[in-house]
Amino acid sequence: MIDKDLLEFGQKFHGHKCPAMPMGLRVGAAAMQALGVERAKDGQLMALVELGDNHCATCFADGIQVVTGCTFGKGNIQKQQLGKWGLTLIDKKTGRAVRVTPKAEAMKANKETSFFKDYREQGVPASQVPEEVVEPLIEKVVKAPDEMLLNIGQVYEYQWQEPSHCFATFVCDRCGEMTVEPFSRHINGQHVCLPCSEALQMGTMSKTSMVANS
Repeated sequence: MIDKDLLEFGQKFHGHKCPAMPMGLRVGAAAMQALGVERAKDGQLMALVELGDNHCATCFADGIQVVTGCTFGKGNIQKQQLGKWGLTLIDKKTGRAVRVTPKAEAMKANKETSFFKDYREQGVPASQVPEEVVEPLIEKVVKAPDEMLLNIGQVYEYQWQEPSHCFATFVCDRCGEMTVEPFSRHINGQHVCLPCSEALQMGTMSKTSMVANS
């Protein structure tokens, strides 16, 4: 069960009403409950989301971000590019993790509704689907018991290896924009960002080609 305030916040953050974002809320909340953790203010939790790109119901990720506090800005959520809706939530402090997924039956039932068949699969943006079509679907996702909606795995050990964070930056000699140091190149005596390095290399190649063809 997701409370009204969290649902409304999630919908405002997400931008439209749909069943996938609330499904993310449910999955994320169940994972947090299984681990006994609170929403991450910093990077205490890590979310591994099995979504890919450019497929249905990727709105799921926004629900995960809203409820868990694992966000792309904080860098504690990663897409696994599997084309699935699983979530592995890791508590870095305790070295424990749990995997939660929506039940296939629930996802399949959602796909058979008018929201998908008559609107989304016909190219209608979710924000333009009539309220009377989408609201019952959201209500079902929000209020269904966990046992009808979710597969909640066993908590297990997971030692997350925290990557180092870089604070070193420089101003690109070519475009004048601030850039993080590991994304720099030194070309022809210039300290440049990656796009400028590619432009300089292309310029060098063009000059070489012109000389060769002259």
